[in-house]
Amino acid sequence: MSTLQKDISLKQLNTFGVEVHASYFAEFQSEKELYSVISECEFFTEKNTLPLLMLGSGSNILFTGDYHGVVLKNEIAGINLVHEDDEYVYVEAGAGVGWHDFVLYCVENNFGGAENLSLIPGTVGAAPIQNIGAYGVELKDSMHSLKCLDVKEKQWLVFSNKDCDFGYRSSVFKTKLKGKVVITSVTFRLTKKHQLHLEYGAIQTQLNLQDISEPTIKDVSDAVMSIRRSKLPDSQIIANAGSFFKNPVVSEAEFFQIKKDHPGVVANAFEGGYKLAAGWLIESAGWKGYREGNVGCYDKQALVLVNYGGASGLEILNLAQKIIRSVFEIFGIELVPEVNIV
Repeated sequence: MSTLQKDISLKQLNTFGVEVHASYFAEFQSEKELYSVISECEFFTEKNTLPLLMLGSGSNILFTGDYHGVVLKNEIAGINLVHEDDEYVYVEAGAGVGWHDFVLYCVENNFGGAENLSLIPGTVGAAPIQNIGAYGVELKDSMHSLKCLDVKEKQWLVFSNKDCDFGYRSSVFKTKLKGKVVITSVTFRLTKKHQLHLEYGAIQTQLNLQDISEPTIKDVSDAVMSIRRSKLPDSQIIANAGSFFKNPVVSEAEFFQIKKDHPGVVANAFEGGYKLAAGWLIESAGWKGYREGNVGCYDKQALVLVNYGGASGLEILNLAQKIIRSVFEIFGIELVPEVNIV
């Protein structure tokens, strides 16, 4: 009996809550099941001529129509301590583990490095693809290696941190290997002697409010969760995919010109240039709290586009394109979506 299902609704599998269907769909809970499903996909898709889409929690994707290909949902579980030395612990997590569940595991065991990434939606397997980041920390800072399957060659591969070609919200899995490999597990190198990152955003302010002068990684995690909950909507209540746009990176010269024209611009130094706060750009362009039918720009964080119910992916994309044009007209900056648009 086939493990691939035909014409399956993905509405409950994407946090935008968009009603679309996949031509073929399957879940897998182990590497063995994945290998079997990939072999079956080749039969159903006439030697892999149909596209393949990996789905984690569906929290960073916008479907603009039915997916005429194969959607595979990764549900490989498990978190294991595989090695440790005087300074580090090496922890392997299944790609289907919820990212925040992994962070909580680290915090509870006093393993440092992931606490600033608390409450980011998604799965462990999706995290390297996007090189997720928040509050001055990125996944690449703690990821050691990962295991994946080359779907065409049917070969298991191991990628080191360097092999992943990490960039700002990018990796080799988002570029030349997109749709060509399936990540099954990720191994992290986490600290025993922690170096806390408190300099970004409102973390230090939040700790001060709680009168915490010597914070632990749990304190940092709790502060990050408090900040995120105060600004970001719960996708179970208001459908959304978190930050829709990347923070644009500009040269030093470009930044000072923008600052001359717009003194209030919010930015941070980044790799020889400056990373502008996309939320500030969008809010300054007048979009924060805007609503058009069933879609809108969240009233507490302009980076977040929301589906108030019944919106199509094209309606959400149309709003995003309007915001992009508006910001470009005012600031000369072209926003780029962080969400994967399919």
